[in-house]
Amino acid sequence: MIEAARIKNLFDLKETIAAELFSGKEYPWEVLGDISDFIIRLGNTLDPEIFEKRGENIWVARSATIAPSAHLSGPLIIDEDAEIRHCAFIRGSAIVGKRSVVGNSTELKNSVIFNDVQAPHYNYVGDSVLGSHSHMGAGSITSNIKSDRTLIVVRSGKEEIETGRKKIGAILGDYVEVGCNSVLNPGTVVGKHTNIYPLSSVRGVVPGGSIYKNRQGYEIDAMREV
Repeated sequence: MIEAARIKNLFDLKETIAAELFSGKEYPWEVLGDISDFIIRLGNTLDPEIFEKRGENIWVARSATIAPSAHLSGPLIIDEDAEIRHCAFIRGSAIVGKRSVVGNSTELKNSVIFNDVQAPHYNYVGDSVLGSHSHMGAGSITSNIKSDRTLIVVRSGKEEIETGRKKIGAILGDYVEVGCNSVLNPGTVVGKHTNIYPLSSVRGVVPGGSIYKNRQGYEIDAMREV
């Protein structure tokens, strides 16, 4: 069991409309196959005074800001005060949290975005979970499938977990900062309050409260409380 990759050590579930989706699950990638059905069930229970239904299985909070050039496909929930900017491409099976930003030319699919998350510039977020207040720098992406198409294994040192999934992007804990033009390789898990340096290629499990440097590996930031 990789403690740093467990749901309870990564997220404050009060910071997402999708808290029930994580119920009974140990690791966050276990929710990825259930996102679409969950959205449809939850969407049909949402208050129509707060959420407007726009097309098939798309619910958008009336307080959210949606650019005219943004593309929205369902199933999809966009929560209150979120901002979907120009040329954003949401391909479906996505939940965008309160006050979160999906920005210019950012592509999003089969992912849960917690509250107060920013993916504002040229990001790809697929088959991923981004914890509250996490931020993806410009050009940073989640790579969600291995080049040999084999099933993804999550690794931390000598420990490993076979996920049984071909597609997993990245799991970011709360308050993670991802530097510009970084690549989060398939099955990457980043613990909360961690800073990824720009231009990093990240794989495996990065402990919470770390600073990750591409060439030197990660260092624990002893000044930070997780």
